[in-house]
Amino acid sequence: MIRILKKGLHTSIQDLGRKGYRNYGIPISGAMDSNSAILSNIILGNKEVDAVMEITFQGPEIQFLSATRIAITGAIYSPTKNKKPLEMNKSISIQKGDIINFGAPKSGVRSYLAISGGFQTELVYGSRSYYEGVTKKGIIENKDEIPFNSSFKVGLSQYDVHKLCYSSISNSQTLKVDKGPEFELLNKNQQHDLLSNTFSLGINNRMAYQIQELIPNQLKSIISSAVLPGTVQLTPSGKMILLMRDCQTTGGYPRILQLTEQSINFLAQKIQHEKVNFELTPLSD
Repeated sequence: MIRILKKGLHTSIQDLGRKGYRNYGIPISGAMDSNSAILSNIILGNKEVDAVMEITFQGPEIQFLSATRIAITGAIYSPTKNKKPLEMNKSISIQKGDIINFGAPKSGVRSYLAISGGFQTELVYGSRSYYEGVTKKGIIENKDEIPFNSSFKVGLSQYDVHKLCYSSISNSQTLKVDKGPEFELLNKNQQHDLLSNTFSLGINNRMAYQIQELIPNQLKSIISSAVLPGTVQLTPSGKMILLMRDCQTTGGYPRILQLTEQSINFLAQKIQHEKVNFELTPLSD
């Protein structure tokens, strides 16, 4: 069991999401940066799908009520154990009573804390991912006590971890995309602008990122159709919306692009005002 002494900001439990329930209007959810979440579990010898803690912008203060092992990946928040610095991307021994803290982010947005055996929060529709309305809460609160499976497993050696450690935190502006179902409805000038210009990220959260610049748009809204994490919608005003893990399951705006899985992970580690550009994958050219 762990106890939350300070909840931080937008801290939640996530796994790889709720699959197979979109026809009921239930979002997929799951770790915004699935690459970092998976890596944290691999380091400990957990299953890739085990639930981890997703930390966003401001980290929590956590007390451990029993011994275990943890691993921290993703954004660098200068984590400490009993006020002593902790290494990232490494299996770390934890004793009963130890306290973990996180500082201000130095790079990236979202960090992931995995625990041996995974967090054992409520399983709802096959997933432990928090999503308010599906689960009892959307974020971790002060004084929460969260159980975990205390079984210890053999993780990877540091050599193997470094071979696997592919960070989603990148200075690259490029997001790889495929053409969306309505891409060909754009005129040639719109298509050119979309794929040749650099754009600024606007307000964002687990549901979507907005782009600040507008694309002139004369397209009509479509009959409400399926959307996915990574779908890029174009609103009547010309604003682009990049849907993320907690997005709705259907939408009526033209779907002009689709981010690759890795591009979703890259985007999850970027903040407002950072620049991005879109590049078609070879299959879409």
